Amino acid sequence: QVQLVESGGGLVQPGGSLRLSCVASGMKFRFDDMEWYRQVPGAQLEFVASIGFSSGLKTTYAESVKGRFTISSDNGASTMDLQMDKLQAEDTAVYYCSARDIITRYWGQGTQVTVSS
Repeated sequence: QVQLVESGGGLVQPGGSLRLSCVASGMKFRFDDMEWYRQVPGAQLEFVASIGFSSGLKTTYAESVKGRFTISSDNGASTMDLQMDKLQAEDTAVYYCSARDIITRYWGQGTQVTVSS
């Protein structure tokens, strides 16, 4: 059974940085891609960033985080990180790790990121 566990969330001041990590276990197939999403209460799930392993580690970012966030991975083996710099209050949300293999998409439990002074 595939499990994704996020870590690294917390409280940070505006302009600060955090690094989120996602560790996968129980995989039977290599992931095709891994992604970060975020959600604030009452709002829809929002795409943040993705990294594709069948396309030479191609990365994609939401416009709202482009230039501030960096996604990285060990080429789909089991880990993925999200380096978040120049954080803004609007980045406050629960961040979810997601991964897709040939069977289905998997989700982590989420980690809270709060940007506040």
